[in-house]
Amino acid sequence: MEMVTYLSRVDLFKGLSEDELQQLNHITPLEARPRGTVIASPYMEHKVLYIIKSGSVRLYKITKDGKELTLDILGTGHLFGEITSFRSGVPLFAVTMEDSVICEMDSGQFRKVIAEKPELALKYIEIVTARLQETEDMLEYMAYGSVRKRLLFLFNKLVTKFPAPRSDGEWIPLPIEMTHQELASMTGSIRETVTPILNQLADEGILRKEGNRKPYWIQRSRLQAALSESK
Repeated sequence: MEMVTYLSRVDLFKGLSEDELQQLNHITPLEARPRGTVIASPYMEHKVLYIIKSGSVRLYKITKDGKELTLDILGTGHLFGEITSFRSGVPLFAVTMEDSVICEMDSGQFRKVIAEKPELALKYIEIVTARLQETEDMLEYMAYGSVRKRLLFLFNKLVTKFPAPRSDGEWIPLPIEMTHQELASMTGSIRETVTPILNQLADEGILRKEGNRKPYWIQRSRLQAALSESK
């Protein structure tokens, strides 16, 4: 019943009856994936649709100079796999950003489900369209923005896409712990470049960190103001 309740909250499957969700329950096995696990890559066969039950996943590509460039960050209820992001023509990798639980559905089974439920196909198209727009936005910032602007855009994306259950006035905690090296990888940069920019953002009152192994806190209004002004 827990899995059925979860599936009913996934945007794609909202509106299905309990019996229909029970059928999906039998074809969506769960697998725990530790932080840092590569779930999919251009070198792996993609025969499944992945649904994130808990945790978060980063989609990225490798640039010509061998750096990682983040294209999207997904959380609970989001979909990815052969029939979503990995059909965009861009060779993508998917890696867990924290300990995560992932549902897997064979692509043939998924196609059968949406063939039987045309309304799911329409929802699926909406989801993929929105995903492509987000990817284009991320690519634009990552390709043409300064490292500072890339970091600001990434922080804004995280606090927008993953609403925090708690806050401290206008300060919002990021949902995921990230090191300077991870932030550098996610923005196609290097640690030596990212660290002084993070210190500068802290001096400007845009972000703060309350100790090792603690997430960053973001001052949302200052972040958005800096993002609009940053070159």
